[in-house]
Amino acid sequence: MAMVKAGFGQTKNGTPVDIYTLTNDSGTVAKLTSYGAALTELHVADRHGRLANVVLGFPTLDGYLERHPYFGVTVGRVANRIAKGTFTLDGATYKLPINNGPNTLHGGVVGFDQAVWKAEMLHTAAGPAVKFTHQSPDGDQGFPGNLWVTVIYTLTNDNQIRIDYTATTDKATPVNLTNHSYFNLAGAGRGTILEHTLTIAASHYTPSDENLIPTGKIAPVEGTPLDFTKPALVEARIVQAGGYDHNFVIDRAAEGLVPAARLVHEPSGRVMETLTTTPGVQLYTGNFLDGTVGNGGAYPKHSGLCLETQHFPDSVNHPNFPSTILRPGQTYRQTTVYKFLTA
Repeated sequence: MAMVKAGFGQTKNGTPVDIYTLTNDSGTVAKLTSYGAALTELHVADRHGRLANVVLGFPTLDGYLERHPYFGVTVGRVANRIAKGTFTLDGATYKLPINNGPNTLHGGVVGFDQAVWKAEMLHTAAGPAVKFTHQSPDGDQGFPGNLWVTVIYTLTNDNQIRIDYTATTDKATPVNLTNHSYFNLAGAGRGTILEHTLTIAASHYTPSDENLIPTGKIAPVEGTPLDFTKPALVEARIVQAGGYDHNFVIDRAAEGLVPAARLVHEPSGRVMETLTTTPGVQLYTGNFLDGTVGNGGAYPKHSGLCLETQHFPDSVNHPNFPSTILRPGQTYRQTTVYKFLTA
């Protein structure tokens, strides 16, 4: 087990940024940066023990400083979309910056993905870890209340990336945090995710309008291209769906960590299982990647897919959805695990 801290450059206003390299007892390597509390690289073995980086990202800080498709970052204060950048809470109406069509996406124009987080390396019994902390001030991107956020990434010795989120506030505010890694189990830059097989533990999803805002209904996936209740090749479904950017309602029989998805790349034997405490998972298949950004080479369309564990999009405007409201005296707690193995 090893942990190494190094400089990763500085922001345009001169704030230093660091990168942390974690290696577990199995030789799996994760790299994390304080800019955006992002996972920049994750090297896992195939069935023959050969390592490859399975997340999309950039080799230097410069790529992250420019606008990019949220490669590997922590997004918030509210992940996903808020319709028309507006919500009402406790009788007050809040207006947020619009940055995605008519909506607010992933916290606004300057979300948590653009913050330089404080970082601390941790030695844990499970494996090496980095603890990131950030304070979002009252009024940040239009959201009420000061918010104190902690995100701990642990690279466990049994090849899991465990992400533990906590947050507290001094005024009622919506909170929905997630990680936005793009996975390609063949290796970043090695083709697309079309030859991956996917299973999602969700018999329902939240239908959305043309701006990807939920209608408020919860509908069955049966008989639609969104039915991944049994393993299905992504390539066989994606054309019917027009590319995936959908929120799935995780089938949950109990509280705590439950299986959300299983991704398999048969040629390499790499398998990724996703477990989470959240009520939903957003499947996004890199529909807007266009070959203009990438780590050591451009990433074309469908170069990676995201499994963003989350509360449902626009939950703050849908009382029938699980609530995203955090109040003073409460602690927001969510955990997501990406577990790697071979078959």
